[in-house]
Amino acid sequence: MKIFLDMVGCRLNQAEIEQMARQFRARGHEIAASAGTADMVVINTCSVTSAAAADSRQKIRKAARDGAGQVVPTGCWTSLAPAEALSMPGVQRIVLNDAKDNLVSDLLGLPRDPSIDSGEIFDLEPLARLSLPGLRQRTRAFIKVQDGCDNACTFCITTVARGAGRSRPVAEVLADIHAALLGGAQEIVLTGVHLGSWGQDFSPAAHLRDLVSLILAETDAPRLRLSSLEPWDLDEGFFSLWNDSRLMPHLHLPLQSGSRSVLKRMLRKTTPDSFRALVEAARAACPQIAVTTDIITGFPGETDEEFSETLSFVNEIQFAGGHVFTYSARPGTPAARMKNQLPREVRKQRNSLLRVALEESSRAYRQQFIGQLVPVLWEASSELTAAGWKIEGLSGNYIRVTTLAPAPRWNQIDPIRLTGLEGDGMMGDL
Repeated sequence: MKIFLDMVGCRLNQAEIEQMARQFRARGHEIAASAGTADMVVINTCSVTSAAAADSRQKIRKAARDGAGQVVPTGCWTSLAPAEALSMPGVQRIVLNDAKDNLVSDLLGLPRDPSIDSGEIFDLEPLARLSLPGLRQRTRAFIKVQDGCDNACTFCITTVARGAGRSRPVAEVLADIHAALLGGAQEIVLTGVHLGSWGQDFSPAAHLRDLVSLILAETDAPRLRLSSLEPWDLDEGFFSLWNDSRLMPHLHLPLQSGSRSVLKRMLRKTTPDSFRALVEAARAACPQIAVTTDIITGFPGETDEEFSETLSFVNEIQFAGGHVFTYSARPGTPAARMKNQLPREVRKQRNSLLRVALEESSRAYRQQFIGQLVPVLWEASSELTAAGWKIEGLSGNYIRVTTLAPAPRWNQIDPIRLTGLEGDGMMGDL
């Protein structure tokens, strides 16, 4: 059977469809190049914003229009709106988040096979060379170590969609990583809905630093990267992990607002002062670390003064980059019921101002690396020019680098002399 896999949303959704691809292949099925050539289409949906929910519905409709044999939605939007998902064209069956881990075996009507479902078989090479539709070719292995979230951020629907926080056992995580490395992975990316909570549900409780230390000690992963971390899960001692150069110097710390009063309404367990202290500690331990963030503009009741506090804070911290989201009310969240919902024009105007601020700080961060030598993992070869192959990849501190090479160098790591800025990345020489 031919299976087409697609997704909307976060790195965790990415990790999950990569796992599905491995499991389908290990059972003798083929990953199709398009929905129109597939017997079955599985779409991992998202609902973190209204735009993500709309994109999820659009992908389902498009798969049906393209002639897919059957469309199977799964993921967060599907779990929050199961009746609507079932009513969409081409959909005869849905898979909710609480059954997603068994999706492949259930859809195929087969019993679970521990040797497949536990990640002992990992085919990064064919997965990367036969790229999943809609995704760039992958040289990094996204490893799911945690799911669900026990936070109560008033704007977030993910807790409802994903359920309570739960950690994967160390043995399973290490098995996935060892298999990924055997498959040729150069970089391991740890993912989760609330990654920093890993181990808190164990008895006795563990901490994410324990898992990271173990991975660095017990695997030969060339590069290890952490996805988004909530600032309240970290302390100054966490940053000693960067004594090992294999841990990539990049921290993504969602701020959401630089206003203490807005953070309080969001029920975020941080303040501008504690966030500032955490960033200072990270930079003291690893001076060239890239600190990126997420910010929401136009949260209910956000005054001009509160927005100015956020803009000033962003300018002060000088992030290496980040994402700005215009607040959208998600039904079922406390924020959607709050008074003083701001006009869309105000929310979008504030979004534009913050984007400009982040673009300027990103440019300043990258500027300091001109002339420096940095290792880059090549992810794609985009075109062949008279001067050679144009290739691009990621530095350890998450700068997208482009250069010219005499041959494609997919999934290899090279030292690159950075020569200048290019768009939102940099260019360099081999």
